[in-house]
Amino acid sequence: MKFKISKTSTRSPQGLPHIGHALSGACLMTAFLASPALAEEALPAIDSGSVAWILTATAMVALMTLPGLALFYGGLSRSKNTLSTIMYSFTSLALVSVVWVLWGYSFAFGPDIGGVIGGLAHLGLKGIPLPGSAQAQNINMGLSIPDSIFVVFQGVFAVITVALISGSYAERVRFPAYILFSLLWVTFIYAPLAHWVWGGGWLARLGALDFAGGTVVHIASGVSGLATAMFIGKRKGYGQDMIMPHNVPMVVIGAGLLWFGWFGFNAGSAVAADSLAASAFLATNTAASSAALGWMFIEWWHGGSPTAVGIASGAVAGLVAITPAAGFVTPMASLFIGFLAGVICYFAVYYKHRMGYDDALDAFGIHGVGGAWGAIATGIFASRLVTGENGARGLLEGDPGQLWIQIVAVVVTSVFCFVGTTILLKVVDLVVKIRPDLDSEIMGLDQTEHRESAYN
Repeated sequence: MKFKISKTSTRSPQGLPHIGHALSGACLMTAFLASPALAEEALPAIDSGSVAWILTATAMVALMTLPGLALFYGGLSRSKNTLSTIMYSFTSLALVSVVWVLWGYSFAFGPDIGGVIGGLAHLGLKGIPLPGSAQAQNINMGLSIPDSIFVVFQGVFAVITVALISGSYAERVRFPAYILFSLLWVTFIYAPLAHWVWGGGWLARLGALDFAGGTVVHIASGVSGLATAMFIGKRKGYGQDMIMPHNVPMVVIGAGLLWFGWFGFNAGSAVAADSLAASAFLATNTAASSAALGWMFIEWWHGGSPTAVGIASGAVAGLVAITPAAGFVTPMASLFIGFLAGVICYFAVYYKHRMGYDDALDAFGIHGVGGAWGAIATGIFASRLVTGENGARGLLEGDPGQLWIQIVAVVVTSVFCFVGTTILLKVVDLVVKIRPDLDSEIMGLDQTEHRESAYN
């Protein structure tokens, strides 16, 4: 008899079947699968098409951080801080990848402990089947890809989330403090939050929808960035001197790479090469395009001129907003979500000066605000035309409860990240000085922290 792990008709975060159910099912099946012969019969076959797609999507998401985000943020910064800004993204890819293997994955996707965090079962990726092991065909949560691909795919999401935060504190955080903060943040903020939403934790059980990271990635990074900017304070001259991006072509190239990589980010979150991935791909491109136009037109009307930085920022805002919704909404809904994201995020960035904080490269204005809008919009526009007959539906299809759940997820994520990040910053500041001295800040962190210059 062929036994196959069943999937619910409603896909939960990142296209997975309900993870809590799958983990429980895995425990119940342990005795049944004790025999290698029975195990081979019971487990679904690895699908080569899905393997190829998720490998590709993983590489695309890694490309978003390096060089995509590195170029985007590097161009937005001042020339004297170009390399220090790029170093944040480069180091994130290396540092978080190591943390993810050692303990991050286990905390996020290990056996559930009270709906709050994963257990220690997968420390050092213990228990993750490798090609030569007797359990090499074990499939994570009923998916038709090897566990190892799922591990690295989730890992590059953690990487870019940590890197995104640097957009708020760019040009005024010392490199040793950045390393310690990033290590603590991915451990105590990202991993628990990922477990709540994607690892079978309490938000998943509540029914919160987050297809590819509106809460886990964007609200988390944006709100944490805001907390960091407020804790550290403004850059010298902020609000008085004209602080402008030093290399607009670099910004545009970075935005283009982010747009490209986001197809892997969102469509890859279907965790299969199927029609859901195609739908998420379409929604992603539609939202990015409409948001770019929305930002451009509102900037043209409100500011007098359309700018290259503006249209690039608008595209990113649309990509952020569609991230939680990509696997739940129709193309027309994604168009509306994206356009409104461009307008909302434009004003969030424009009015930040009046709010009294220095969100240097607009991590909060684009990712925090855009992620919150996208998460709420998911509760409005989720459609069974995408999710299936018994799938999730939003307010417009008669389920106001889903909207309230999304609002709860936004509020909880925001409070957890703001308070948690502030606590971590206080700890870091006790260990190593976070902010450079005034002379170093005036000279630029490229020279004072790295003894290099982007331009000779």
